[in-house]
Amino acid sequence: MTTIVQRAFREATVGAIVELPKSGTQLENRYVFDSAAREVKAMAELGRVKIVDERRESQHDSALITQISFIKMS
Repeated sequence: MTTIVQRAFREATVGAIVELPKSGTQLENRYVFDSAAREVKAMAELGRVKIVDERRESQHDSALITQISFIKMS
């Protein structure tokens, strides 16, 4: 089964900025969005994407991620 993150990555153009969508998807739920954003962060650790913007509910590292944008590297 393909996740929304995997689909967004697959459809992205290399070098293009992609914002993880919320509206009209399961990612409207803030906990589901946070989980998907953490999937993007894991892809960044592997060098597949570069995170260009990340926002959280508060400044704590454990706070839910509310927005994330990335660039597809490969």
